[in-house]
Order: sequence, then C-alpha cells, then structure tokens
Amino acid sequence: MGFQGNVIVLLFGSLCIYLTFTLVKVLYKLWWTPIRMQNFMASQGIRGPSYRFIHGSTREVTAMKKEAMAKPMTLSHNIFPKVLPQIYTWINTYGRNYLSWYGPKAHFVVSEPELVKEILNNKDRSYPKGDVPAYFRLLLGNGITTSEGEKWTKHRKLSTYAFNAENLKGMIPEMIASVEMMLERWKQNEGREIEVYDELRLLTSEIISRTAFGSSYLEGKNIFDMLTKLSLLINRNLYKLRLPGISKFWRTRDEIESENLVKGIRNSVMEIIKKREEKVKTGEAEGEHDYQ
Repeated sequence: MGFQGNVIVLLFGSLCIYLTFTLVKVLYKLWWTPIRMQNFMASQGIRGPSYRFIHGSTREVTAMKKEAMAKPMTLSHNIFPKVLPQIYTWINTYGRNYLSWYGPKAHFVVSEPELVKEILNNKDRSYPKGDVPAYFRLLLGNGITTSEGEKWTKHRKLSTYAFNAENLKGMIPEMIASVEMMLERWKQNEGREIEVYDELRLLTSEIISRTAFGSSYLEGKNIFDMLTKLSLLINRNLYKLRLPGISKFWRTRDEIESENLVKGIRNSVMEIIKKREEKVKTGEAEGEHDYQ
C-alpha cells in the first residue's frame, strides 16, 4: 500500500472515530441524560409522562391542545382543562408536582402554593432561570422575566418606578377614558352581538398606548397588530423542536416572518418614543391627550 493509500486509510479511520464520538455524544444528550434524570426523579417520588426520544412530551402536548380546542366549551369558569389541558391532565394523573419534557430538557412543574412561594422568593438564587425557547424569547426579549444578575436588577428598578402606586394613580383618568370609549361603542351596537375578546384586547391596547406613549390606540395600532401576529406564530411553533444551530443554515417561513415582526415592532415603538421626546422638548406634550 502506497503513501496515498495510507492517507486514505488514516482519513477514513479519523472520520469513523469522529462519527462514533458524535453519535455517542448525541445519544448521551438525547437519551442517556433524560432517562437518568427520569429515574432519579422517580426515586424521589416525582413522576410524569415518560420521556420520548428527541421529542420528549411535546407531541403529547400538541395532541392534547388540538383535542381540547376541537371541543366546544359550555358557559363555565372552569377553563383550566381548555387552556392548559396538559397541565390539568398530568396534575390529576401524577400529582401536584410532576416532571415533563420539552425535547430532552426536563421541566419540573410545581403547583403546590408553598413550594411556588419559596421558588418565587428565591432570595439566595437557588433557582436560576432556565433557557427560554427561541420563539418565546422573540416576544419576551431580554426583560425582567428572562434576565438575571445586573440586567435583572436594572429592569427591576425601572419596572418598580413605572408601576409605583403614585404613577399608577396618575394613569386612572386615562384608563377611565378608554373604558368610556369602549362603552360608547357598545351603545352603538345595542341589540347586536359583541366579540368581547376583541373588545377587551382593544381596551388593553388603548390603555397601554395612552399611559405608555401618550398616544391613542390608532397611533399604535400597527404595533398591536404585529404583536398579535407574533403571538400566533409563537403559539403555532412553541412545541415544534428543531436541531440546535440549524437556523444558521436554514430558516422556516415562520422564523423569517417572526424576525421581521420583531424588527417592525421595535422600529415602530422607537418612532413613537422619538415623536414623544420632540413634543416634550417643544412643550406640546404637557397636558396633551389624543382621544380620537
């Protein structure tokens, strides 16, 4: 065997070693680690739906949601089985605390009030925040719900100031004005059916526009329309798993659209803020409210 033959054998051997190492690594992450975690939690008395290779519990969740939404709902306050059928089913099956799976990642679901209180207090940082699914992060960004450390402290200070009791009291007239506008619309539709969900969504959007930007809902309508579309995309893709890193080479239509929506929302918000800043500089913003 000549030199070239030895090189080919060497390259072939290296490729086999690399492929074997990669296969072992993948199996360790997607099979061995979840099964070990499942057995460990079971030894502690924590049960849950069995881990399914790669998909975890996501297919079960999707099937439960489709089944729940396909059935008509009677007039009742018992919406838990309709909105979160997987949690409702698994709590009744496995107990108040159970283990489920988002792909190969274990999710320990806690619903006992005392344990929830302990976790939310988290003064000694015993419960760090986990990774947020990519689609969820598009909606939540790097705000107080997803950040930690100094960034969380900064966001917490800003939110504390924004939701200070005195600041909230100052928003009451704007909230009243928005509700009065909604009631006036209802009077004009007397005797006809009203889609309450859409009306309350419009009310929330109007209040946010008035209190956060000093503008009417009409000015921020484009933002809320984009937020609605983004929420629908997130809901549609939340339990769809993709291989890590594949988005760098190939993106789905929903991924492209969601990124464009995020950019559009950010640009629109910044435009409103800049307009507001200009009005403040010129003195036009003082006492001005657009109730059209």
